[in-house]
Amino acid sequence: MPVPLALGVAFALGGAGWTLAEYLLHRFLFHGASAKSLGAREHRRHHAEVDYFAPWWQKALAALATTGLVLPAAVALCGAAIGLAFTAGFIACYLAYEVLHRVAHTRPPRGAYGRWRRRNHFAHHFRDPRRAHGVTTPFWDAVFGTRLPAGVVRVPRRLAMPWLVDADGALRGAYAGDYELVGSARKDTGTRAADAAAAVANHRPAEDPPPAPTPSRCASPAARRADIRRV
Repeated sequence: MPVPLALGVAFALGGAGWTLAEYLLHRFLFHGASAKSLGAREHRRHHAEVDYFAPWWQKALAALATTGLVLPAAVALCGAAIGLAFTAGFIACYLAYEVLHRVAHTRPPRGAYGRWRRRNHFAHHFRDPRRAHGVTTPFWDAVFGTRLPAGVVRVPRRLAMPWLVDADGALRGAYAGDYELVGSARKDTGTRAADAAAAVANHRPAEDPPPAPTPSRCASPAARRADIRRV
């Protein structure tokens, strides 16, 4: 095989390798049985606060750590040139994943792929966090039986993506075939606690959690503070 073609194939295989890593990390680390690791905590916070993303320095460290793991193994198995090309493809697709994930939350879809990517990802957020783990491709969900069927995604109004609603908080007509807003737009300590608890338990957020209890006026200041802490 000519060297340029071999390098291109290695780069493409590295990218494909990332899509498998993306699926496995998302399913077994970020949504695994334990929420104690840094990655799991950050990811479940993202589910509770859909506009929250881990800081850039954590992502930079993750990219460096991944390079440090993948590159020596790829070079040892395939040689320097092929190993470098494979690692470059792996890291390039990881960076593309980070961009595509953030854009899905912050900007409206463009084209059929952008529309699919958002609907699939928000079905993961709002229908079943234990399924639809592929952000960039549905391939591995199909392989491992974790695909979610297509359908209208019911989005809690308080967690709606900014591009999904207009200035009055109503669903934009262009997305009525893919999404439905449910519940109220209320955000308080009660909804935040409920969303955090659902995220830790790998459950979808409630459509309209009950409001936070109001401390009794007759209660002492210490009792009121205790009530607030329990929320």
